[in-house]
Amino acid sequence: MKNFFLLFVLVISSASLSAQTEKRPLTFEEILKWNRITETHLSNNGKYVAWKEEPWKGDATLKISTPDAKEIASFNCGNKAQFTADSKFLIFTEVPEADTIRALKLKKTKKEDLPQNKLVVFNIGENKSEKIENLKSVKVPEEWSGWIAYQAKDPNDSTKNEKDKNNPLYIKDLNTGSIKTYPAVSSYELAKDQPFISFISEGDSTFTAGVYLVDLKTDKVSAIIEAEGKFKQLCIADSGEQLAFLADTTDAEKPSFALYYWNGEHEAIVTENSNKAIPENWEISEHGNLSFSDNGERLFFGTAPKIPEKDTTKLEEEIPALDVWTWNEEKLQTVQLNNREKDLKKSYLAVVHLDAQKTVQLETELFSGIRKIQNGDADQLLAYSNRPYAVQTMWEGGPYHNDFYLVDIHSGEAEKIKSDCRATPSVSPDGKFVYWYNAIDTTWNTYDVASGTEYQITDPVTIQTADELNDVPNLPGSYRAAGWLLNDKAILIYDRYDIWKVDPTNSVDPVNLTKDGRSEKINYRLVRFNPAPNTGIDPEETVLLTGHNEVSRADAYFAFDLSKNKAPEALFNQNYRLGRPEKAKEDDLIIFTKEDFETYPNLIATDLRFKKEVQISDAAPQQNEFKWGTAELVTWRSLDGLVLEGTLHKPEDFDPGKKYPMIVNFYEKSSQNLLSYRMPENHRSTIDYHYYTSHGYIIFNPDVYYQEGYPGESAFNCVMPGITALIDKGFVDEEHIGAQGHSWGGYQVAYLATRTNMFAAIESGAPVVNMFSAYGGIRWGSGLNRSFQYEHTQSRIGKSIWEAPLRYLENSPLFILDKINTPILIMHNDDDGAVPWYQGIEFFIGLRRLQKPSWMLNYNEADHWPTKLRDMHDFQIRMAQFFDHYLKGAPMPKWMDEGIPAINKGVDMGYELVE
Repeated sequence: MKNFFLLFVLVISSASLSAQTEKRPLTFEEILKWNRITETHLSNNGKYVAWKEEPWKGDATLKISTPDAKEIASFNCGNKAQFTADSKFLIFTEVPEADTIRALKLKKTKKEDLPQNKLVVFNIGENKSEKIENLKSVKVPEEWSGWIAYQAKDPNDSTKNEKDKNNPLYIKDLNTGSIKTYPAVSSYELAKDQPFISFISEGDSTFTAGVYLVDLKTDKVSAIIEAEGKFKQLCIADSGEQLAFLADTTDAEKPSFALYYWNGEHEAIVTENSNKAIPENWEISEHGNLSFSDNGERLFFGTAPKIPEKDTTKLEEEIPALDVWTWNEEKLQTVQLNNREKDLKKSYLAVVHLDAQKTVQLETELFSGIRKIQNGDADQLLAYSNRPYAVQTMWEGGPYHNDFYLVDIHSGEAEKIKSDCRATPSVSPDGKFVYWYNAIDTTWNTYDVASGTEYQITDPVTIQTADELNDVPNLPGSYRAAGWLLNDKAILIYDRYDIWKVDPTNSVDPVNLTKDGRSEKINYRLVRFNPAPNTGIDPEETVLLTGHNEVSRADAYFAFDLSKNKAPEALFNQNYRLGRPEKAKEDDLIIFTKEDFETYPNLIATDLRFKKEVQISDAAPQQNEFKWGTAELVTWRSLDGLVLEGTLHKPEDFDPGKKYPMIVNFYEKSSQNLLSYRMPENHRSTIDYHYYTSHGYIIFNPDVYYQEGYPGESAFNCVMPGITALIDKGFVDEEHIGAQGHSWGGYQVAYLATRTNMFAAIESGAPVVNMFSAYGGIRWGSGLNRSFQYEHTQSRIGKSIWEAPLRYLENSPLFILDKINTPILIMHNDDDGAVPWYQGIEFFIGLRRLQKPSWMLNYNEADHWPTKLRDMHDFQIRMAQFFDHYLKGAPMPKWMDEGIPAINKGVDMGYELVE
């Protein structure tokens, strides 16, 4: 009897232990709780790390620890953190708890009565926090410390309506805790390098309106101008010794702004609208940013044509409401309307030479863009113009044709230095060279500003700088430049694998610095830690490189001495995907992440030699509770004979003797992301790999290589033999294979449905099914016409509909919908800014007319994909129910069986299963 009792206890204990350790399938509700690390901050001295763990739904947690993983503090609802420059304080915002806001909204609480953000000042050494209510904004200096500036609602102000209200400015001394307050501040700025703060105040009964400067070291407050009026574009020099702003101190209903300048002694108007340098019918623009040149000798501002005023003698209903489309105007009317608000605020660069009190208009309406050289210290500026070629960009797309100009900063005269180049120019850090990648001949080129000489500095025979995998009917892009060496001595240019040192005058042959990238199939890329803007790279420096191995898909970190003739030295080379590392400004502390499909990308602390790893975050400890999955690389041959690769994701408890339902999910080429963790998410447009592997599905993501003119056929030739190769392995249930894709992927799975009956179910999101109507369609998010996509980019037809009508016909699923025998779930939203949603309608109407089982989800006012969490969550539930029914034999949900009548919209979700 005693033995029986012991046996009984052992069985019960084992069962209990099994129940505690048994993993369960992941749910969409659990995914909502999954933390991402959405902020990472390093203190300058390298002693502290702060990061934010944020779930998809709910409250974030801000944490701070030492690099050896000793947690110092944790803050619920912490957000937008920043260390002070002296590393003594962590400044952040505390947002209200999500559940609190939700409960109040359910009670119909007015917006102005909801809880507001708080400012939190955390003293790290003392481990103490101070909270400030009703925060509106905060600014923390990056280069100096001891003070912060913030705005918060006046605690003595009981009014509810805060629209257009200017709040007090508070300047807090972090060391003493003292606070200075200034009323009704509309704008405030911190000097970059020295402890000065400037602000604009509307004043009150105790404080005069005007513009002020506070010297925090001396506690001196200087009134730059004391006057009521309209003030805009407050600008303070990095040193704090110069100040500029726009002002109109009259009572005019329509302001006429003058440019004011203060040099440490007195303020003065340095230019105004009557200045002859400002073009006729132009004015100083209140929307143009002010800035000083680095040497402080020049003040840049913006001008703009005066906006025509409406005829006030007519009533609104007497004015025709229309848009006039003109065949030869530079930009389509839809683009103009899309950009109208931005264009109404567009300004054109001008400058005041402060020593000579001379104003010069630099930018004209001819230019598409203008760039300062040496941060405004140089005697010229770089400008470019697409306007002579603007019409053809409608069907050509990029790279845009441009003319290049150098603009004299003293006279405003523009010299054209290059005509009709398919490139956008840049300028070297020291301003000696203009440089660009010419997509026509795939070469890098320079223009010596001093001599006026143009150089071709690379050629495809020596360096293949163009994208070797380009498979769209367009000019190939480049692999970019890594930067310039100090004094513009050389430019570092990437090819697919290596980094080349190239002489900007082509006086010496290019040198392959990294040497073995191509032979080892490693993409080397330079990492620059905390670089100052527009600075060159020290040629004697040992730098950090990232390296991605195209064969293994693993990343590595390398040390590389630019001055030595040696290949990079591997520092960290494991079988992981690596994040971009961050470095403390004044210390060798490095924070990085590593991940694979099963390894969460937690924060890891190390040094520049990567000798020791210390994991400092544990953002998703619950992962161990769920059935997960694995990722591996698979190969097969396309119907064209190409050796292809893709990723295969299997359930954690995969048994090769069983057959599993499989979902094929792809876009173009994704196998290089084999080691991606794929953060669990209620995605806006794709399946969550972890959810489906957790529920016993296999996921196959094949690479697709395209042939110009035959995108649909290319997808078929690559994807279908990959599926059959997996079926031949014996573990795929060939009767229960689904496909899912969105946008370009949505088009491809729709096309596959017309070519094969292999799929038991397909979800097609935002698909183009009629290339004829889509060719003439508009991308409403930008206003652009879609023709360039078909002639030159992703859709890969390569010709217009008049040149190759049969290609448009053959690649359009709409015209062969009668061949489809697969149930289709479409998701296309009525505010899609990329693919016109009538494409989804055409797809659904065709299937309905042919009486093919089909459903369409339209998330109201959603863009190319759902953007609100509620809609993304809903989409994932419905897509999973759709696949579960057709691939696993689960009961059909009510929304599929009966639909949801419009009168029940928002009331009946229809999730319940119909037995």
